[in-house]
Amino acid sequence: MAGTFEQNLARLGISLPATASPSANYVPARKVGSQLYISGQVPSEDGKDKYTGKLGSDFSVEEGQAAARLCAINILAQVKQALDGSLDRVVGVVRLGGFVNAVPDFKDHPKVLNGASDLMVEVFGEAGRHARAAVGCSSLPRNVPVEVDAIFEVS
Repeated sequence: MAGTFEQNLARLGISLPATASPSANYVPARKVGSQLYISGQVPSEDGKDKYTGKLGSDFSVEEGQAAARLCAINILAQVKQALDGSLDRVVGVVRLGGFVNAVPDFKDHPKVLNGASDLMVEVFGEAGRHARAAVGCSSLPRNVPVEVDAIFEVS
């Protein structure tokens, strides 16, 4: 029987995708003690970037939130794989780090990252509340608009 977190995903209509392989010399997840570090995830779906471009010129805040939410779904897929196929060992979300590819005068980076943050709370409840950084940048790999990494506490 699926645990509560997996039931929350099902209730939200989310099925986690197969995880993407690293595109460079790094690992997608690394467990150190009770912490699980997830490498930056981009808004890809079915092996292809679903969004490319910049916030403030190519995408609205709402579209950026959707891209950040997709990053968070890919994070959860990496967590599930790292924890042998189950999210039940997640104690809580410690931190999300988000990078927003935006035009120089864009100022809503935190609103964009809410797409990822909101999903963590929807899935994990109070255990999904986390510290966070939302950083603007002039470019990201493959011109994606958002990249999000994460740290989880696990048992």
